[in-house]
Amino acid sequence: LHEPMYYLLSNLSLVDICFTSTTVPKMLVNIQTQSKVITYEGCITQMYFFTYFGALDVFLLTMMAYDRYVAICHPLHYTVIMNPWLCRLLVLVSWILASLNSLLETLMVLRLSCIDLEIPHFFCELKQMVQLACSDTFFNNMLLYFVTVLLASCPLAGILYSYSKIVSCIRRMSSAQGKFKVFSTCVSHLSVVSLFYCTVLGVYLSSAPTHSSHSSAVASVMYTVVTPMLNPIVYGVRN
Repeated sequence: LHEPMYYLLSNLSLVDICFTSTTVPKMLVNIQTQSKVITYEGCITQMYFFTYFGALDVFLLTMMAYDRYVAICHPLHYTVIMNPWLCRLLVLVSWILASLNSLLETLMVLRLSCIDLEIPHFFCELKQMVQLACSDTFFNNMLLYFVTVLLASCPLAGILYSYSKIVSCIRRMSSAQGKFKVFSTCVSHLSVVSLFYCTVLGVYLSSAPTHSSHSSAVASVMYTVVTPMLNPIVYGVRN
């Protein structure tokens, strides 16, 4: 349990719990009370922590992919490369970068005025808040698209590179059973990552107006509830 994989998995599980806790409890209360009222301060707080833990999820999924790459392609050097110091440093940098990103996004929303009192969503999502503002949102939209592309492209490139190297290692394996075991594990990992990235990119890079809020809410449920629920199963039990 002291191996790097389980250290990263414990952080991923903690982040997933916090990620869902920012939206799901409030959503359940709304369903129970038939009231969707939330204060402006509560909405900003929810948006900050949602953005924070969402970015952390992206960073940790990338680290998990790199960990699997080293374990499968360089097993004899695994303990040297993925040493405890490096794992702690990567996790610490991820927490700091996610905090700075979330703080910047939140401060940009606070400069907006005349935000609509009715949000057509089940939580205070960043894009919905920007779309409902009455003031000029050009810089907010540019920052939103830039951060989304940056947080999506760089980690996604790292994930795809790691698994492409794993696939090349699988092809050189002589054992058919070993190939099937590694392949099935990697496919399950990539399935969850694909679901997470596709829904996030669909929500934040879409230029559709707010009348498509139903499809946006469905996509948001997929990456805020479904993928965090699947992550411990896929990365824990499947390994």
